[in-house]
Amino acid sequence: MTAPAEPGSAGSATARPVPADAPAAVLGESPDSTGKADGAPTGRLGAGVWTALVVVYVVWGSTYLAIRIAVETMPSFLSAAARFLTAGLLLAGFVAVRHGAAGLRVDLRQLGSAALVGLLLLTGGNGLVVLGETSVPSGLAALLVAAVPLWMVLLTAAGGERPKRAELAGVLLGLVGLAVLSAPAVGGSIAPAGVVAIICATLTWAFGSFASKRIRMPGNVFASSAYQMLAGGLGNLLIGLARGEERGLRPGDVSTRSWLALAFLVVFGSLVAFTAYAWLLRAAPLTLVATYAYVNPVVAVLLGWLVLAEPLTGPTLLGGAVVVAGVCLVVSGSRGPGRPSARRPARKAVRDSTRDSARDSTQDPAREPVQDSARG
Repeated sequence: MTAPAEPGSAGSATARPVPADAPAAVLGESPDSTGKADGAPTGRLGAGVWTALVVVYVVWGSTYLAIRIAVETMPSFLSAAARFLTAGLLLAGFVAVRHGAAGLRVDLRQLGSAALVGLLLLTGGNGLVVLGETSVPSGLAALLVAAVPLWMVLLTAAGGERPKRAELAGVLLGLVGLAVLSAPAVGGSIAPAGVVAIICATLTWAFGSFASKRIRMPGNVFASSAYQMLAGGLGNLLIGLARGEERGLRPGDVSTRSWLALAFLVVFGSLVAFTAYAWLLRAAPLTLVATYAYVNPVVAVLLGWLVLAEPLTGPTLLGGAVVVAGVCLVVSGSRGPGRPSARRPARKAVRDSTRDSARDSTQDPAREPVQDSARG
C-alpha cells in the first residue's frame, strides 16, 4: 500500500521534486509542534499542483506492480523492511543535512506517536499488502486498497462527526464493490488468505491515518516521516524474522527485476511520490488531493494488465468500478464539514461558551473596573 503516510499521515515523506517556490511548511518547517499547517489555498491551481498530482497518480498507482515484481523472488516482510529502513535512513540524512541535528529532535511523546503511526501504516498496512500480493494480482490488490476512504468515514463517525448522506451512500456502495471483488476468493480461483490480508491492511492503514490526526506528531513533516519509516521498517523486519523468511534467503537468488522493483519502491514510492503528496496537502484542496484514492487503482489495473498480463475478469472490472464510484461519493461528500454527532458531550459547548464570554469581557472597556476590583 502506498499513501499518506507512507504516509500518512500524512505518513511518510522524502526526496524533493518540490517546486522552488514551495512554502516553508512544505520543506518540513511546520508552523507548530503538532505539525498542522495552514489551510490550502483556494485560488487558482498552478502547474506545480497538477505536476505533483500526476506524480502521485502514476507513481503510487505503479507501486502495486512494483511490489508484485519484488515479491517474485524476495520474501514479503523482509522486502518491505528493506524498503522502509533504506528510505527512512535516506530521509533522516536529508533532514540532518538541511536542518542539522535540531531538525530530527523530538520529545518522547512525539517519537512514540510517529512510531505508532509507522507501525500501523507501514507494518500493518503496507506489510500486509505485500504479503497479500504474493497470491493476489496487483490490480485486484489496488482495488481492494481503494476502500481505505470508506473505513475513514466510519472511523470519523465513531469519533463523533456524523457522516453526510453522500458519504454513507459511498460507504455502502464501496462495501458492495468489495464483496464483488472478493467473490473470486470465495470461489477458490484466488487465495482467500491474500484477499483477507489486504482487507485487514486497509483497516490498519485507515486506523493509522485516523490516529495520526489526533495524536501529537513531530512538527517537521520529513522528520516525522523518517521516524515512521524506520519504525515501520523495524516492525516488518521483526515479523519477517519471526516468520523465518531469512532461512534460505540468498541475495544471489533475487532476480534483477526484483532488485530494480525494490529500488523503484524506495526512491519513487517512498521518497519522490510522498514528497509530492506532502506538498499537495498544503498547496491544494484536500478533496482534490484525495482523488488519488480512485485514480491509483485504475493505474494499477492497467499496468498489471499491460506488464504482467493479469486478466481483467468481469468481477474485477465490475467490483472495481463500484468501489471507485463509492470512493467518488465519499470524496465529493466530504467537501464541507460534517455534522456534529448528537452523542458528543455538551461539556465542550459549555466550555467554549465560557471561554468566549471571558474573552469578550476582557475586550469590553466597561467591564475593566470590575476585573480590577476583583484582582484587588
